[in-house]
Amino acid sequence: MTSFESDYNNGAHPTVLQHLLDTNAQQSASYGYDQWSEQARGKIRTACHCPDADIFFLVGGTQANATVIDALLPTYGAVVATETAHINVHESGAVEQSGHKVITLPSHQGRMLPDELSAYLQRFYADPTWEHMAFPGMAYITFPTELGTLYPAANIEQIHATCLQYHMPLFVDGARLGYGLASPDCDFDLPWLAHHCDAFYIGGTKVGALCGEAVVFPQGAPRGFFTIVKRHGALLAKSRLAGVQFDALFTDGLYLNIARHAIDMAYRMRQLFIDAGIPIKDSPTNQQFVVLTNKQKDQLMQQVLFETWEPLDADHTLCRFVTSWATTNANLQVLATALQQL
Repeated sequence: MTSFESDYNNGAHPTVLQHLLDTNAQQSASYGYDQWSEQARGKIRTACHCPDADIFFLVGGTQANATVIDALLPTYGAVVATETAHINVHESGAVEQSGHKVITLPSHQGRMLPDELSAYLQRFYADPTWEHMAFPGMAYITFPTELGTLYPAANIEQIHATCLQYHMPLFVDGARLGYGLASPDCDFDLPWLAHHCDAFYIGGTKVGALCGEAVVFPQGAPRGFFTIVKRHGALLAKSRLAGVQFDALFTDGLYLNIARHAIDMAYRMRQLFIDAGIPIKDSPTNQQFVVLTNKQKDQLMQQVLFETWEPLDADHTLCRFVTSWATTNANLQVLATALQQL
């Protein structure tokens, strides 16, 4: 059955898979010192315009989030995020497991407002008992957000400025980074982002790789990060698994090219729902959120797979349909036919 449940329900992009096959018989060093990881780091540094960046390859998003947050925070530190942030909702307490509280601010279609971050920090330090509280030691945002929305460059710039003012690192969760950068509504590029945060990662799992996230520290990693990665059980002995894949993804612009394909498919999908008279939320990325009656939802689920996001009332449900690098015109035709039968 055709699935729009997620952007990681296919294997790897054929070029990535071919690179794994082509290099399979070659021996290599391990723990991140293999030749393909080194090549991928060089290509990512060039793409980010950050020649001194430190780059580490981890397996998945939750692992990357928990490891980076633990490394950037002191033992008494907390991370500030929105109430809908992935680390607060869907990561099974991975951040809290390492002893760090998640402090939440209101979510505005998934986004953190710069003014609200600044206001929170002002209130925190104005409280004479602040030393008795969890210390806000870093800020975390996702790009794109969990709701498929984007941060304008101006908002990230303001959040980054506030973090600099309070000596807090800014960490950007980029599990779907390619799909955000490829959106026509995005008003910045990868080098700009790299120069407006302290750490971010380039998601591979959702954007063409079998698995893997490239964690980037544009100004250099915190001391001992390699050791912290291993302490989190995140150090790949066969580091080539990730290195080979990112070497392929950052050759000849493949990463953004396949992300643009997903955006094109998402916009075509969006039009199918509009033509069918089904309400759809504003999302400029590969995640499309639509409002279905429960009857429509049940009928549609007989022909295509998608995710029910949340009930809106007794008769309507918000549902998520996701495209990816692997979505085809044939997949969209299946959806179009199913919508015509509602």
